[in-house]
Amino acid sequence: MTSISAIKIVGIDDDRPPAVRKEDYIDLFFRLSQKAPSDWCDDFNQLGHHVEPPVKINKNSGMIIETWIRDMKLIPEHLEKIKQKISLCNEQYLEKIKQKKLAALVKGASLQGEDGRQNQLNLIVATLEF
Repeated sequence: MTSISAIKIVGIDDDRPPAVRKEDYIDLFFRLSQKAPSDWCDDFNQLGHHVEPPVKINKNSGMIIETWIRDMKLIPEHLEKIKQKISLCNEQYLEKIKQKKLAALVKGASLQGEDGRQNQLNLIVATLEF
């Protein structure tokens, strides 16, 4: 799998294209560039509650973002909101991974006696992303 930061919308789900219906809404299914991890999906679903209309992703499939809209003219604006949430989710997810790694490294380094502080420093520097 490529980097989490590469997750983005790449199109519409081929199996469920938007269609005008008798109901006063249009279902939208956006396909992601790669399968998102389950915990990323959980994070995205939390962020998706703050979009109107709400968006969600099924964490079992991890590939399709589902939403709906009432006015088809608002689809581009709604898509931009979703893309912003994906970007934010990517950033938060990467930060959580970094913090988990750092905590594990610090814990391991602190168990190594007098050299623990130097090991801590070495491990922190090793996790930096340039």
